[in-house]
Amino acid sequence: MTNSVRIKFCGLRTASDIEAAARVGAAYVGFNFFPKSPRYVDIDTAAELAAQVPMAICKVALTVNADDATLDAITAKVPLDMLQLHGSETPDRVREVKARYGLPVMKAVGIATADDLPLLEGYLKAADQIMVDAKPAPGAELPGGNGVPFDWRLVAGRRWPVPWMLAGGLTADNVAEAVRLTGARQVDLSSGIESAPGVKDPAKIAAFAAALA
Repeated sequence: MTNSVRIKFCGLRTASDIEAAARVGAAYVGFNFFPKSPRYVDIDTAAELAAQVPMAICKVALTVNADDATLDAITAKVPLDMLQLHGSETPDRVREVKARYGLPVMKAVGIATADDLPLLEGYLKAADQIMVDAKPAPGAELPGGNGVPFDWRLVAGRRWPVPWMLAGGLTADNVAEAVRLTGARQVDLSSGIESAPGVKDPAKIAAFAAALA
């Protein structure tokens, strides 16, 4: 991959998913530990998959309001490089997780309008990275992975003191425009590379990477 935009493919569930992501130069792969998600993997499966990830790719665990017992179980068995907190975790909780597990933490924050942007501020001194995602609709089952973008102009030209990642409804058809508008150097997607919920499509993975080449 010749572009300078780093890609995180999230919700990978099979060895072929890992192979497809590695083939196009993914910077990150994500394993989803949220049981309500169609992309959920159990700890044993994630451990097997993580062992197949090339060393150069960052292995990320996505959790939603996970307690210490859950995170203990995940980190004890799955070789990880980063934890992604995708629930309503507070900045203090982010700090607790960092201190307890000694891993970098990425905090996802949902954005729908300009009024949501101040929510990011509290995490900038707590998290190692920020994921700027589309805010789920009221009552939505999933905190992310809903395939819906937000108004990218809300973050156009913004700079934060930690690395950040753009997420929410990205596809091969819109990612170049999203990067152009926001200046994002990192992007994350899950549903945008699927043929059905939780089923990754190698052709869509390749097309997404090609759209950024």
